[in-house]
Amino acid sequence: MAKKLMKGNEAIGEAAVRAGCRLYFCYPITPQTEVAEYLARRMPEVGGVFLQAESELAASNMLYGAAAAGERCFTSSSSPGISLMSEATSYLAGAQLPAVLVNIVRGGPGLGGILPAQSDYFQATKGGGHGDYRMLVLAPSTVQEAVDHVMLAFEKADEYRNPVMVIGDGMLGQMMEPVDFGDEFAVPTPPPKPWATTGARGRKPNIITSLFLDPDQLERNNLELLAKYERMKQLEVRWEEWGCASDELDVLLVAYGTMARIAKTAIDLLGQDSSRVGLFRPISLFPFPEEALLRVARRARRVLVVELSTGQMLEDVQRIVARERPVHLFYKVGGNIPSPEDLVEEIEKLG
Repeated sequence: MAKKLMKGNEAIGEAAVRAGCRLYFCYPITPQTEVAEYLARRMPEVGGVFLQAESELAASNMLYGAAAAGERCFTSSSSPGISLMSEATSYLAGAQLPAVLVNIVRGGPGLGGILPAQSDYFQATKGGGHGDYRMLVLAPSTVQEAVDHVMLAFEKADEYRNPVMVIGDGMLGQMMEPVDFGDEFAVPTPPPKPWATTGARGRKPNIITSLFLDPDQLERNNLELLAKYERMKQLEVRWEEWGCASDELDVLLVAYGTMARIAKTAIDLLGQDSSRVGLFRPISLFPFPEEALLRVARRARRVLVVELSTGQMLEDVQRIVARERPVHLFYKVGGNIPSPEDLVEEIEKLG
């Protein structure tokens, strides 16, 4: 199949269809509404269901019911909408239900604006809702990666029986790039789900809940969740090293998503001087690639974190490498996007 030019939001919707998702619940919010617009047309074509709920709270709780019935389902939203979904996300995690959430981040806090941001890093990686829970969080930097990560998210949600988030920003959602969905429309077969509420004829009823009034039962559930997250840390760490071949780097840039693309262009602009500047790009934000980052950072004189927030990922980078290397921050917020030239200037200031 030839590559197809698609807007990021629409490609995300098609990726969900190709992953075998047939249930999409949503409430529109800029800058991700094209996911809903696309699936409003596409889901009926494949025998699926598109449902615009009355609110983000309703849409996210519909995920709980659909996931409990063993169906592949997902929702998409942006920043304040994801905040409203956080309670249901905690329920999903507590009940060990697989679901996929896509967050196309906009500026905040509050209603903020509709332009790109990365200021939902804390929300995505530190739980977001209440209680001891985590999500696998994937951060694509291209439309093709967004497609690949959405399809991977459905696999991992089923594998771990846990919600998975794919996080991008307004640039990724709105830009158009060529994408390849593969040679054939082959819908994968999800794994068996004997735990699902599919009817109890011939077996005992399955009970799915996140309510454990007995403290020992709640503790057992939390320890089971913790063991799952530790497995993620062992098996699901993803990252990219770019321009890091030198044994000694003057500056190591750390950036994810679209900011990593700007970082790559800045390194190219440096020309011959770029041999001493490299990029470390976290692809999984949880689990964060801690050991890999530390290994590369030890080859650099200093580390420069580049992000569209006032320093959310910075805190994780400082925790990992600040005892061994100086860590600096370059950022823009409010929907302002740094140019590669801006970043080159910042790199040159570090000397």
